[in-house]
Amino acid sequence: MNVRYHLRPFALSDLREHLRDTFWFAPAAGLLGAFLLWWGVSSLDSAIVAHLRVDKAYQELGDLASFANDARTVVTTVSAAMMTFIGVVFSISLVAVQMASGQLTPRIVRIFVRSRITKLTLTVFLATFVFSLLVLTSYESETEIPRLTSVPVLQSLLTLAMVALSLLLFITYVSSTLRLLQVGPVVDRIARDSLRALEHQPREEEREGAVGSSGPPPLPPETGRVAYGGRAGVLRDVDVTLLVRAARRHGAVLRLLPRTGDFLVPGMPLLAVHGDQHMGPGSGSGTGSVPDDAVSVGVERTLRRDPSFGLRQLTDIALHALSSSVNDPTTAVQCLDRMVQFLAAYAHRPLGTVRHRDHRGEVRLVLETPDWTDLVDLAFEEVRLCVPEAGPQVVRRLLAGLDDLLLFVPEERAAPLLRHRALLVLAVERTSPGHAERTFALVPDRKGIG
Repeated sequence: MNVRYHLRPFALSDLREHLRDTFWFAPAAGLLGAFLLWWGVSSLDSAIVAHLRVDKAYQELGDLASFANDARTVVTTVSAAMMTFIGVVFSISLVAVQMASGQLTPRIVRIFVRSRITKLTLTVFLATFVFSLLVLTSYESETEIPRLTSVPVLQSLLTLAMVALSLLLFITYVSSTLRLLQVGPVVDRIARDSLRALEHQPREEEREGAVGSSGPPPLPPETGRVAYGGRAGVLRDVDVTLLVRAARRHGAVLRLLPRTGDFLVPGMPLLAVHGDQHMGPGSGSGTGSVPDDAVSVGVERTLRRDPSFGLRQLTDIALHALSSSVNDPTTAVQCLDRMVQFLAAYAHRPLGTVRHRDHRGEVRLVLETPDWTDLVDLAFEEVRLCVPEAGPQVVRRLLAGLDDLLLFVPEERAAPLLRHRALLVLAVERTSPGHAERTFALVPDRKGIG
């Protein structure tokens, strides 16, 4: 049995994504930090009192005790009110997030869950509450100054500082939460997170869908498949290093069958094996050809290795805005702005299937990723079907976006854009009753109706 005593970068990355999707880790760490901070500051207070007693500086010790007793009222008030304050603030905030998710899409709740300011605010609030309770335990009932052993001066000052920090974070948190109720900041956040995901894309040596690529050599014949044996969930990431190592050990090429973001069910084919007769259709059970920890599976899609999830969220918001129950074409226009921004960032990037090589330059792992046509269809197909009934505003913005993309995409990537433009024009001509309405609707306008 080979036992690993260290975490690979893949495992660390997977752990980081898991912690960002949880809401308990930061507050729990804050509570532990509050206890350690109180223990350290309490020791300093005791050391100061002991030093003053050795020097018989009872006047100074009395002044410190007087200040600590005056601050005790504030500390007691903080410890009594902070928990109620936390409950009221976050109850109101959760109602606001629920309203935003109903107006836009439930997927934006993940923005709230992954928000650093939200976690920091809750952490500081809870730490202030716990710290103030601990400070109260440091007060002594002894009234004679020479017999005092603990005067929580530094603890009281630090409590006041934490209260001030809590108020500042409260203002920042409320401002951040209110932005979730606005369409512009939400779609901007989705777009920024999607574009930031470009930095985490696989470092490929060759893509089948690269612009100007002459095409890779064909794979060896498929000789078997490896079934998935883990828990059901969404495929978030794969350990490229581990899979390349396994393929090199067997002299084979592995091809990942599902794409990142696909839902995996135990027993479904996970990997196709090319060129090796002995790797076999393993069970994926750790003792098979491919260990279970080669893939990361979660409850929900993430943007780290699946940037098209950002397009999915923007499309959902646009479709919700174009529904007959909402009828908000301006929100759809704002989503189209960000879709065009997203596609423009990918216009000249190599897309398609990724082929990872070992240290000898031999292809060992093939990953299927969305190509340019997939991204264009994801952005425009569903929205285009709803546009004619939504009115000319969205039609004009969609035409302007398609025309803008056609200006700078490579010639070989223009076909899906031209197809969507032609279908949009046909739909408008079919649904608009008069020549004047059709003419107005078919004028490209980046603002929709400026």
